[in-house]
Amino acid sequence: MSFSITGKTAIVTGAANGIGLSIARHLADAGANVMCADADEKKLMEELGSEREDGNIRVFAGDLRQRLTIANLISATIDAFDQVDILVNASRQVMTTDALDVEDSSVDTLLEQNLMTALRLTQAVARRMIKQADPEAKGQVGSIINLSSTACKQTRPELMAYAIAASAVQQMTRSMALSLAEHRIRVNAISFGSVMSASLRSALAENREWRDDIRSNTPLGRIASPNELCEAVQFLAADSSAFMTGEVMVIDGGRTLLDAVTAPAH
Repeated sequence: MSFSITGKTAIVTGAANGIGLSIARHLADAGANVMCADADEKKLMEELGSEREDGNIRVFAGDLRQRLTIANLISATIDAFDQVDILVNASRQVMTTDALDVEDSSVDTLLEQNLMTALRLTQAVARRMIKQADPEAKGQVGSIINLSSTACKQTRPELMAYAIAASAVQQMTRSMALSLAEHRIRVNAISFGSVMSASLRSALAENREWRDDIRSNTPLGRIASPNELCEAVQFLAADSSAFMTGEVMVIDGGRTLLDAVTAPAH
């Protein structure tokens, strides 16, 4: 079983910070060429400006909610690395929701940012993968990986909009997997719980009770490291998962099992 992605080219969105940045660096360290995309050009350059000189990292700044920006991202990737083999839709936005506030636009905002942007980019990258594929060759043509959340399996009213978007991403993953299977393009997702990203670490520093709350509600009793999520992304990108498509991997330390265990038998 090979976890190698050496020589493959990946596009990673949300790569200026947090989990997206960790994934981009991990794939680059594993030997992939990585195009790091984000709307925050300043942060991209701060985090990856020097690393792009190493040869297998490039950066692209732009608003991927715009179709033209998506086209430019793919063109920049092809110019730099000649092909696209992996797409990681890691750009996500989280916000709380007031379910009774009819003026609250958070559902529209999160569906556009977390679902529609990923869908449009998936479509565009898939077309490129199909175009560049050798019809005589065997094996996978490409791997697309979407990041979702365990929020869609839990009922937390304040995260209603985020949970709706996360659920939609999972259904999009399954639908696109079926549609692209004939083209030998695999589409999978990772649904994750608490990962010790920079933003979570900052939040926990301000509220130490949250750390204990997370641990007590996670059967494995800890918060995941970013590397554990990154390794799952590499697994889905590599030939080691060549017979997997339409799957949603859950990485949450067992947290979503609690609802099932504590639910009434009837």
